[in-house]
Amino acid sequence: MAQQKTVIIDAGHGGVEPGAIYEGRKEKDDTLRLALAVGQILERNGIDVVYTRVRDVFDSPYDKAAIANRSGADFFVSIHRNSMPEPNTASGVETLVYEDSGIRHLLAKNINDALHRMTGYTNLGIKERPGLVVLRDTQMPAVLVEAGFINSDADNQVFDEKFDAIANAIAQGILQTIREEEEAVPEYYQIQVGAYQDRASAVKEVQALKNEGFPAFLVYQAPWYRVRVGAFLNLDNAANMEQKLRQSGYPTLMVKERAVY
Repeated sequence: MAQQKTVIIDAGHGGVEPGAIYEGRKEKDDTLRLALAVGQILERNGIDVVYTRVRDVFDSPYDKAAIANRSGADFFVSIHRNSMPEPNTASGVETLVYEDSGIRHLLAKNINDALHRMTGYTNLGIKERPGLVVLRDTQMPAVLVEAGFINSDADNQVFDEKFDAIANAIAQGILQTIREEEEAVPEYYQIQVGAYQDRASAVKEVQALKNEGFPAFLVYQAPWYRVRVGAFLNLDNAANMEQKLRQSGYPTLMVKERAVY
């Protein structure tokens, strides 16, 4: 079974920091509304969601990174609106990352693609912003989504008329990334030779196996201490190890596990 995933959703700005403002419209209000909507969709899909804020309060970027790191979340998604010095000179969505590689690239790409596909926003791509604290200091893959330009009348019209589609697109980009990451995690085989409720007995057998040259270890799955040998991506290699263990007189059971990072 796949491990339960946790996503932290950050509504950009807040409180005394309004973010970008255009004709009375404040970025902090749009981001909070959108962050809560995205989080609700994720929760309905079985994802644990943590928010950096759920009301109009201010936390510094350092505070937000600390909140994220304490949460132990698997992904960090910060919601913002973009802006240009001159109104109505730019349009579209882009996603910022500390470095355009790995899972963060996949997450940013999936969100951008979904926003373009589901809302019609122009996809402005992925941009590296290594100086942003919430991208630099978070300990999990992190992205910052710029959901259209707040000083673009066209983008604001899309934001208001297709708000549900925008929230769904961001959520679907996150969910797709989780699915793709899980599919990419390799499975491997271990050979189990015993299971004990008494840890001392399990440790004794592990030591006996090691004395015979087998790479043995304990796996605790309450209430059992399981004695296992090896971890093989290749089934034939696992079968060879199982045969050696049987020849040495050990009862065996081959088990398949999924790697955890």
